[in-house]
Parts: sequence; structure tokens; C-alpha cells
Amino acid sequence: MARRKAPFSQKSIGALLTCALALAALPAHAACPIELAVYGDRDGAAGIDFRPTGQSAVVTNSFKMVLDNGVMLDGLVMWSDGVARPYASLMYDCPDGDVTGEELEACTLWEGVVYAADETGKVSLLPGERQDAPQTLVFPDLGPALKQSSAYGEGGFSKLPWDVFALKGCQE
Repeated sequence: MARRKAPFSQKSIGALLTCALALAALPAHAACPIELAVYGDRDGAAGIDFRPTGQSAVVTNSFKMVLDNGVMLDGLVMWSDGVARPYASLMYDCPDGDVTGEELEACTLWEGVVYAADETGKVSLLPGERQDAPQTLVFPDLGPALKQSSAYGEGGFSKLPWDVFALKGCQE
């Protein structure tokens, strides 16, 4: 009985397995809902972790922005009336419970519209929950606003984030 030659050599099988393992290690590009998305700025100064908002009738997105030295900012997004825009606020060390407008203003470090961009560079507005997370988010003038805040400098964070954040992953 003649021995059949295997269609692949052990060397080529090893190379195929190596390629398969390398591909498996690459980040998955499956759709991630925005409420589970994780973003980072280009300089590694800040990260954003979105979270489900729950049953809020007003807040469409919730997130935490993590800065250096353990500083964490609370973020929320509400859509404006009239010309609809996702208007976000980043707050630090706000009092709990009923707060006055003055107290809320004092603990708000940044406010503005959040823009999104896909992998082709097409710009749109931040999507609401249960929609796919965009590849990029833009928080206009974030760094300059945070530099003016009481949380920046001695006893607070020391690295200013860039205004642009790239999708880094999806929470499980």
C-alpha cells in the first residue's frame, strides 16, 4: 500500500496555526453598543467608560472620564430642545441630592456638544444607547476647559486630555 503524501507539511501547518492565533489576538471589530464602549485620547491622559443610564427620561448617555492621579469625572448627555444636539456635561465632586444651579455650575468642568466620527471620517452626533459605538468622539475644547478647572494642578490631575477619543474596546 502506497503512503499518501499529506497536502500540508508540518511546517506549513505550524505557520497556519501561528497566523490563526495572531488573528485571534486582534481586537474584535464586532458592534459594541455605546453604553458599553471604552475610549481613550491620543496621549493616554484620559479614558472614557460609558455606562447604561437606566430608566432616565432625560439623560441619554452616562459615562466616567478617568484622568491621572485617580481623578474621575462624571459625565452625562442630554439632548437639547429645538435644534437637537447631544449636550454633555463633565462634573467633578458635585454634592449629592438636590443641588442649586449655583452648586451645579461650580462642579461642572466642561459642557458642550459631543461629535462622533466613523472609520471613514464622516462626522455625526453622539448616538444614544442601544446604538453602535462610533470609532471616534470629539469633545471640543475639552483640554483648555479642564485646565481652567479647580481639579487641575496640585492635588488634582496633571495631564490634559486631547479633544479626540478613539474607541479602545467594549466592556463585557
